[in-house]
Amino acid sequence: MPEAPPPLAAEQGFDALVIGAGFAGLYQLHALRDRLGLRVRVLEAADGVGGTWWWNRYPGARCDSESHAYAFYFSDDLLQSWDWSERYPQQPEILRYLNHVADRLDLKRDITFDARVTSARWDATAALWRVATQDGRRYAAPFLVTAVGCLSSTNMPDIPGREDFAGAIHHTGEWPHEGVDFTGKRVGMIGTGSTGIQAAPVLAETAAHLTVFQRTANYSIPARNRPLDEDFKRWAKDHAPEIKQAMHSTPNGHAWPIGERSALEVDAAEREAAFRAAWEKGGLALRATFRDILTSRAANDTAADFIKARIREVVKDPATAALLAEIDHPFATKRPPIDTGYFETFNRDTVALVDIRADPIDRITPTGLRLRSGAEHALDVIVFATGFDAMTGALLRMDITGRDGLALREAWAAGPRTQLGLQVPGFPNLFTITGPGSPSVLTNMPVAIEQHVEWISDCIAQLRRTGAATIEATEQAADDWVAHVNAAANATLMPQAGHSWYLGANVPGKPRVFMPYAGGMARYRAICAEVAADGYRGFVTAGQAAPVPA
Repeated sequence: MPEAPPPLAAEQGFDALVIGAGFAGLYQLHALRDRLGLRVRVLEAADGVGGTWWWNRYPGARCDSESHAYAFYFSDDLLQSWDWSERYPQQPEILRYLNHVADRLDLKRDITFDARVTSARWDATAALWRVATQDGRRYAAPFLVTAVGCLSSTNMPDIPGREDFAGAIHHTGEWPHEGVDFTGKRVGMIGTGSTGIQAAPVLAETAAHLTVFQRTANYSIPARNRPLDEDFKRWAKDHAPEIKQAMHSTPNGHAWPIGERSALEVDAAEREAAFRAAWEKGGLALRATFRDILTSRAANDTAADFIKARIREVVKDPATAALLAEIDHPFATKRPPIDTGYFETFNRDTVALVDIRADPIDRITPTGLRLRSGAEHALDVIVFATGFDAMTGALLRMDITGRDGLALREAWAAGPRTQLGLQVPGFPNLFTITGPGSPSVLTNMPVAIEQHVEWISDCIAQLRRTGAATIEATEQAADDWVAHVNAAANATLMPQAGHSWYLGANVPGKPRVFMPYAGGMARYRAICAEVAADGYRGFVTAGQAAPVPA
């Protein structure tokens, strides 16, 4: 006689549920619990806080926002109680920072770890979200906030023969926490996006041989990373209000301004000098040297040609340099990486570059990789630096079902539709922090996260004050916002990078839709404020709950 299934766990009720304990989930918990007084539970799949920075432990993992800007600015206590050590912090330091935040605000007592959400269903009768986790635990709350991150669902290409490989296979987004020893190993790395560009120099330091399999050549700018001196640390703390104001006034949420001149209104010598100064300083500010780098192809070409010339200067072998500089998209139309010695890595005798656009991978064999031409590459370890099912992947894999049995996967079959990247028609009381249709990955993420958390918290507070039970984006508002997101993207050069993960082009079968909002963080912040001030225009409230005084 078959065993009876174990009894379902008793459902636990809360005022709000938050999925994810990274930057977004931690601040959302603090805002709802400590400012609004709600009973909140955070559900986190990992066994610790950190979100993206808990999972991404690959060699070389490092932030591409400067550390003094990559932090919470809602709390002066948090700013004053933490010191960053480097201009661009590594993954372990960011993880320590997020644990510092969680401990300082006493957040961990309201987080359930090892709780991977497998379903979330809207119960219209009770006006509750009913959520289940992989281990059978059940939760319910009127409000559900997803804080799952834009880059958290790994993309593993379906290459035949993977199960036959005799060596080890790792994905950078799910790196073993005990680390990987590459000493004496023949390593193959597939992917040359931001992750691969960070990982390659570190892999090459210990591997007997590293083969980088490049499908798409990429721009990269030197990080010029360095330890922070005490004078700078003191300056950043003393000028926190000015830094915050600067980040809130720029399109990308960074503390440096966009140049006021066109790249085409200065002569070649002056333009070269400006680019070279930015190159020597390092970091993403090179793309802000002139105002029209992302809006004029002619202006963009000046930056692209400058970077390609630097690649050819750095890489000694002309054939390898040509492959690395054979970039087929405008500069910064894909996520622009910054690096620590990436192009220099190809000057090592133990590093090779293979062009898999010209000769694609046919299959994985027991001993390595075979290309379509029949060429074999013997490998002991294969590293997939192939990125993520960005922006929608983590949401869709949770089996979210809204009103009248509408599955989120069905609602987004032709691409994501949201109002402001915050709510989805047909999904009452579901909020998506940095969801598709918001600036998210085009910004310094903590700035975007703080704005979303505060908007969501204010919205929930308003519902409680008025006694409304639910809020939901309207179909018309979502249609209008998607049209505006497309118009904002088309006002830039970014859609011209046809194989970008901004468009979902890295995942076979995914709808080709430009997902982030390219109109700029400052403009987006103003739109969200206007919508709220106008009685949450584009949203509809319904039902009655007991009003709660502010």
